[in-house]
Amino acid sequence: MSETTPVGIFIATATPPGRIAPLAASAERAGFAEVWVAEDYFCHGGFSAAAIALGATREVTVGLGVVAAVVRHPAATAMEIATLARAFPGRFRPGIGHGLGAWTDQMNLTARSPLTALRECVTGVQSLLAGQTLDAGGKEFTFRSVQLTHPVDARTPVLTGVLGPKSLELSGEIADGTVVSIMAGPQYLKTARTHIQTGMDKSGRTEHLLPTFAMLSIDTDGAAAKAAMRPVLGFFLATVGAHNSLTQPYGYNEHLAYLIDKGGPQAVAEGMPDEWIDELTLSGDPDEVGAGIERLLAAGATSVMISPVNATTAQAELDLVAGTVLPVLRPAG
Repeated sequence: MSETTPVGIFIATATPPGRIAPLAASAERAGFAEVWVAEDYFCHGGFSAAAIALGATREVTVGLGVVAAVVRHPAATAMEIATLARAFPGRFRPGIGHGLGAWTDQMNLTARSPLTALRECVTGVQSLLAGQTLDAGGKEFTFRSVQLTHPVDARTPVLTGVLGPKSLELSGEIADGTVVSIMAGPQYLKTARTHIQTGMDKSGRTEHLLPTFAMLSIDTDGAAAKAAMRPVLGFFLATVGAHNSLTQPYGYNEHLAYLIDKGGPQAVAEGMPDEWIDELTLSGDPDEVGAGIERLLAAGATSVMISPVNATTAQAELDLVAGTVLPVLRPAG
């Protein structure tokens, strides 16, 4: 396998903190190029998880997808990013997003304008990482002579994690990349790239990372793998609802609304066409999973992060990907 094969793993926030280091180290030994963690409130902390993964590995990129813009002041977020970027040069990719409304509401931190909060947070973080002193009063955040003691010597990419058209356009304008959600099929990626490019054109940016998360169910018996994915995908589709950006480019939303109204997650799982599993997840035998990864890369993903949906077979599935899929995938670029 080429060292540049752009496939990594996502360590879900349901993972106990004590398992992060061995999972990250195992992924690097197996030949995966990236390890990503997240910050789902109120599971393990995103920066802490990233630090554990970085400390357990030597060369792989470690990403954080994503922390909510409003949960920390941008100065505190920049401080955390700079610490890891200085300690592990060139290996950390932080992501910042709007945050799930249900969680930010619990903390009374929901932004009055999510787009404004994201813009002020990302641009503030970028300025501080570059060593600037900030004196600014925005609509969401205020900086009074804030300067990092340990700014970053080399430029650290700052990504966002967003879904909708306006947010994607903003990401293209101000960020170095966009962390793409699970259930983002090739058609969504193509649509997202269009919105991102509009933002890039505004600011003159020419490069944009698109690390893409994907739910995984792999087995030498492809039918069994897809059957195992069906209830999981049904649950997630029912959770995001019929009016979501991920399935809209496919024209699935009307049928999804019907199934949700009919009986929630179970009805979605039982009634969804096989096409939904093929388009929105990586499910099947090794050849099918490999082809699915290739489709995501062809649609614009700069890397693909796989996330096994069955905890009891997760390690075996990652081993199967490492042994059968990674060796035949084309290198990046």
